[in-house]
Amino acid sequence: MSMRLYDTARREVVPFTPNETVLMYTCGITPYDATHLGHASTFLFYDILQRRLIDLGHTIRCVRNVTDVDDPLFAKARELGVHYLDLAAGEEARFNRDMEALEMLPAYSTPRASSAITDIRKFIGLVLDRGYAYAVGGSVYFDVTKVPTFGEVSHYSHEQMIEFARQRGGNVDDPQKRNPLDFVLWHPSAEDEPAWDATWGAGRPGWHIECSALALRDLGTTIDLHGGGSDLIFPHHECERAQSEAATGETFVKHWMHVAMVFKDGEKMSKSLGNLVFVDQLRTEWDPRSIRIAIIEHHYRTEWEWDDTLMPRSEGRLTRWVASVGGSSSDLLDSVRACLDNDLDTPRALA
Repeated sequence: MSMRLYDTARREVVPFTPNETVLMYTCGITPYDATHLGHASTFLFYDILQRRLIDLGHTIRCVRNVTDVDDPLFAKARELGVHYLDLAAGEEARFNRDMEALEMLPAYSTPRASSAITDIRKFIGLVLDRGYAYAVGGSVYFDVTKVPTFGEVSHYSHEQMIEFARQRGGNVDDPQKRNPLDFVLWHPSAEDEPAWDATWGAGRPGWHIECSALALRDLGTTIDLHGGGSDLIFPHHECERAQSEAATGETFVKHWMHVAMVFKDGEKMSKSLGNLVFVDQLRTEWDPRSIRIAIIEHHYRTEWEWDDTLMPRSEGRLTRWVASVGGSSSDLLDSVRACLDNDLDTPRALA
C-alpha cells in the first residue's frame, strides 16, 4: 500500500509517490515571540510525515524558512526598542530549543529571508520581464489577472479571497493596485525599517516572494510537497504558486498539505489574539513526549480546542505505555504504519 495524503489543491486524498529524495518546503516562523502550541502542532505533523518517509527508504530535503523581514517583527522590535535582527535571532534560538525538546527532526536548511535579498530581487526581475508584474510608486505588484488559474490552490470564491486578503495583510484598498487581489512583491520601507536598493526603488520584499525565492534557491523549480498551517492557504500559498510559476514556467508544487488550526477560548490560537499556550512553559511541567501525544491524538486536518484536561490525559497515556511496553511487535508496527499511510491518521495509530 502506498502512502496517501490529502492534497489541498485537488481536494481529495491521493497517492503520494515522490522520488527517492523528497523535496519539501514548510513555511516557518516569524520570530517575534515564543513558540506556541499551534506552531508545535504544525511542525509535529510534518515531523511524523518525514519519519514515515524515511522509514519507507526516502531521503528528505526539507527547507523551513525563517521570516525575519516582516511587519509583525518590525512592530515588536519597535515596541521593545531593540534591533529587529537581534529580536529575530533570540526568538529563533528559542524556537529551535523547543523543537529539539519535542524531538523534531532537524530541517535540511532553515534559511532566513534576509539571506535571500539578492535572490528575491532576481526573482522579481524575472516576473517583471515575463509581464506578470508592474512597478508603480517604488512598489512592484503581481498582476493576478495574468494567471487564469489563480485560486486553484484555495478554491475560494472571489469574495472570500477579498475578505481573507483584507484580514491577512493584503491591503485590498491600495490605490496603486490595478486589482484588489494584486499583491506586493516589493515596496518602500518605513524610516525605521531595513531597506535594500533595487532598480524599481529602495525598499524591502513582500511576504509571499520571500518563500518563493528561498524554495527556488534551495530546492529548485518544482518541489514534491509544500506545507504550512491552513491559515496560509490564502493568500500566502496561492500567491506563492502564482509568482513561482510565472517566474519559472514550471509546476511549483506537486502536493499541497496543510495542518488545521488549534483553538483556545473559541478563537484560533495566534500571537495577535494573545490566546497562546507556550511550548517552553508546557515542557517545564510535562514530559515532551506527552506534548507530542496531546497533539497527535487529533487528525492533522481537524481543528481542535485546547483545554486543561489534555495534558494530564496524555501524560497518563504515556505512563501506561512506558510501563507496559517491553518491545514493539512487528504486527503493532505494521498497524501503525498502515494508519500513517492512510492520510497520516495519527488518532487511529494511537488507538
